[in-house]
Amino acid sequence: MQNQYDVIILGAGAAGLMCAARAGQKGLRVAVLEKAEKPGKKILISGGGRCNFTNVNTGPGNFLSDNPHFAKSALARYTAQDFIDLVKRHEITFHEKTLGQLFCDGSAKQIVQMLLDECPDENVDVICDAEVTAVEHDNDRFAVMASGQIFSAPKLVIATGGPSIPKMGATGFAYDLARQFGLKVVEPRPALVPLTLGGDDVLFRELSGVSAPVTARTGAGKTKAEFAEAALFTHRGLSGPAILQISSYWRSGEEIGIKFLPEAEAEWLIGLKKDYPRANLRTVLRHHLPDRLANALADRIGIETEFSNVPDKALRSAGAQLADWRFSPNGTEGFAKAEVTIGGISTAELSSQTMEAKKVPGLYAIGEAVDVTGWLGGYNFQWAWASGVAAAEALAQAKHS
Repeated sequence: MQNQYDVIILGAGAAGLMCAARAGQKGLRVAVLEKAEKPGKKILISGGGRCNFTNVNTGPGNFLSDNPHFAKSALARYTAQDFIDLVKRHEITFHEKTLGQLFCDGSAKQIVQMLLDECPDENVDVICDAEVTAVEHDNDRFAVMASGQIFSAPKLVIATGGPSIPKMGATGFAYDLARQFGLKVVEPRPALVPLTLGGDDVLFRELSGVSAPVTARTGAGKTKAEFAEAALFTHRGLSGPAILQISSYWRSGEEIGIKFLPEAEAEWLIGLKKDYPRANLRTVLRHHLPDRLANALADRIGIETEFSNVPDKALRSAGAQLADWRFSPNGTEGFAKAEVTIGGISTAELSSQTMEAKKVPGLYAIGEAVDVTGWLGGYNFQWAWASGVAAAEALAQAKHS
């Protein structure tokens, strides 16, 4: 039995559902094939179950890609405000957390239901438990074999994401399919992921569970990145928002720098020596940081006497160390703990206007499957919405032209 459609979308995640909704509204017959038992599984666990669905500050500078310009077109044509307006129309209440992040007041289920409600019943079939076993392209049509059936359409959209969070069923299927059709893939690696520590840094694992606001930095030149948020010590190394952010930029073998006490000025310890000559470093650090962290830093710096007995040079050195404490991560916690994937289907293979493959007419790729990766804080969802809409608009235009 062959099921005929205008478009087949592989993957009922954020990008796939958004694309299906918009294409269905434009009158296209759409089949969304999802291998999981229900749609939107990664949406449901996002934001601690409340879905950090966009960021009001979204711009091209919040994304990583081999081509930093690629995302501009889609992001400009479907903005964070466009998605906020959609959420409001569905009467889903939400709130803003730090740094422009928007979360549902209720549950991420509301966002999944909204996307499904946006899909016109008469035009869009969302088919779950559909394990794709083969995809063929012949005579300007794609044939997709899934769960014993054949689905056929002149247009195919890859929206199966990347391999991050494999326990949710994530795989590198998008890359296999891209390679099948001769599209290049930028080497995928884990992003927004905790970093692991070894060697001398292992001593910091004893601080597991301790968190503090820091400025974290990594890289140099074009790959240099710096984020001021919280860092969290874990039993394996470092996590927390600041670390997850720089993990997207960090490369194996590089150091990272942590500025403890981000508000402190360069000569702050010299100033304290003048104002509080009988204070000592350990006490001062415990005033500003969790006790366990303060003690660990004081132990490693090794200044125990009152400030009045410490040379200015030693205090300057301690201040500099606290402002740029070097760690040498020996790796990451991998795709199992990564929120997203860096790399993916090369943007050089796709039109930034339509998301269509340049050398395979009718084949599109959207969302996390593509080499566009956002910062932590709702940016990856905005890319999913924007790229999904860009593809849907192009599909509708092709259908009706």
